[in-house]
Amino acid sequence: MTTANPAVGRPGSPAPSLRRKASRGTILADRAATVVLWGTGVLVLAILGAIILHFAIAAWGVVSPSFVLDDPSDTVLGGIMPVLWNSLYILVLTMLIAVPVGILGGIYMSEYAGDNAVTSAIRFAEESISSVPSIVVGLFGLILFVDDFHWGFSALAGSLALTFFNLPLMTRLAEQALRAVPQEERNASLALGATKWQTIRHVVLPLAIPGLTTGVILTAGRVFGEAAVLLFTSGLGTPPHYDFTNLDLTNPASPWSPFRPATTLSVYIYKLNSEGLGAFKNQIVDGSAAILISMVLLFNLGARLIGRVLTRRLTAA
Repeated sequence: MTTANPAVGRPGSPAPSLRRKASRGTILADRAATVVLWGTGVLVLAILGAIILHFAIAAWGVVSPSFVLDDPSDTVLGGIMPVLWNSLYILVLTMLIAVPVGILGGIYMSEYAGDNAVTSAIRFAEESISSVPSIVVGLFGLILFVDDFHWGFSALAGSLALTFFNLPLMTRLAEQALRAVPQEERNASLALGATKWQTIRHVVLPLAIPGLTTGVILTAGRVFGEAAVLLFTSGLGTPPHYDFTNLDLTNPASPWSPFRPATTLSVYIYKLNSEGLGAFKNQIVDGSAAILISMVLLFNLGARLIGRVLTRRLTAA
């Protein structure tokens, strides 16, 4: 005895041929999307590899320990030690302000603030500030910190201007990382008697470390490679020889002082390309660009490694 197929002859049911066509269309669309995504990823890697290869070839024979550790010179090849130090100094000074404040802002926005007009206005302000051209932020820092506060061109003025520019990004990324932690983790902690702050500190933050690390990487990358903001706030010039034994923070001649002009590596590259007339200008630019790219790559890889180690230790994973 044969059993009739209930789908056959049912009003509104698709014919088998139509179902097969729809299935083939779905498979083709999935394969096309896969090819496009893989192609995009390969293209991005190829562009990055081409940039790295170009500057590696251009800087071959230029980058050396003496190039990294010596002072700039107008008569010989010289080095980039002062500008490299200024880049690291401003990076650390900016991140010391932006990271804690950004994480605290992300905690408030994700764990305490509700969805209302105030939080909507805050998120709108974050997106608006992040989209402002960096040269406008540099002019703002010039007017406020350099002129109104009478600090002059200084590392502190550049760091605060960069903080204003990158704090919204850090806050938004921290909020997204904290919101990505499953709500079940919070409920389990609260059910065991932990307070809200204990839950945030011992459960939410450790689980959000990979996302927070990504936020720190993105923010630090923007800070380290920024030039337009620092043109108007930290100074544009060739730094003199630095005496690292001078630990007086109030002395403008001390490399540890935030109240001194601090031309960074990216600004120095711009300066050489725009007005450099020395015989070794092109070699210095190529070597400086290679060092800049290498520092960003090393920082990104190191930050990811640190994030994984901290995640394993704090979450016992």
